[in-house]
Order: sequence, then structure tokens, then C-alpha cells
Amino acid sequence: MAGDQAGADGITRIVEVGAKAETQREAAAEAWLISTPQAVANLIAGTKKGDPIEAAKIAGVMGVKRTPDLLPFCHPLRITGVELTIEPQEAAGRIRITSAVRATDRTGVEMEAMTSVTVAALSLYDTAKAFDRAARIEGVRLLRKSGGKSGEYRAE
Repeated sequence: MAGDQAGADGITRIVEVGAKAETQREAAAEAWLISTPQAVANLIAGTKKGDPIEAAKIAGVMGVKRTPDLLPFCHPLRITGVELTIEPQEAAGRIRITSAVRATDRTGVEMEAMTSVTVAALSLYDTAKAFDRAARIEGVRLLRKSGGKSGEYRAE
């Protein structure tokens, strides 16, 4: 039953990780906000509410910290670092969001990295929708992970 989320009794539970060794864990993820060149220019310029890019960075970091509150099978982790970047590509009408999350713990940080980029993208969308109702979030994915029993992973 290792790795299962529900036991033979059908009760949902968090997987037991107490016997696992603490190791250095890292995961990186990305997401894209797809919009128009003008909407991206407006996000870069800022609005009367403030700087949407900085707000999205803060939201992404907060997403890391709140992941176990949002996803029922995620353990609270001791996060040791987060690097979130937002790269507007104005001419293409899109913004790339990446997040690298690190922890020394018994389970991985993939979900924290993916939550981070998703929440940051939602924050950008919240402002972009005023300029482009057709704006969308695409390409949320794990880019890489390291640490733990399953070892290394790198997306193609």
C-alpha cells in the first residue's frame, strides 16, 4: 500500500513518511499567462492598484507556504528557499512564471512549486482580465525535481 492515499478500509489518509530519511529536495515548475501584447504592456506598466508583477511574486511565495492547506494529501514542509521569476514577453503577449522550491524534509516539493506558479499566474490574470477577458493560463508543469527515493527528473 505504499504510496496509496486510501487504505483497504477506504479511509483517505496522508501517506506515512516518518520513517523516511530527511534529504535535500528541490523542484521547479512553470506556468504561462497568455494574453495580448497590449495587456502584457499594461501589466508591466502597473495599474492604479500597484505593480501586478510584484503582487504576483508575493502571491506565488504565499502559494508555496499554503500548499498543504489547499491540497489534502500534502504534508507541511520545512521550506528552505523559494525563487520565483516572472518574465514578461511583451511582443509575444505572454508571461512566463517559474518557481524553484527547496526543502530539507521527508517528502518532495513538487506540489509546492506547481502551486507557486499557478497562484502567481492567477494573480496576474486577476489584473490582466481588465485588459483582456480572453487571457488564459497554460502550461503548468513540473520542470525538474531532485532528492528522495525517486531521484532526478527533468522535463523534455
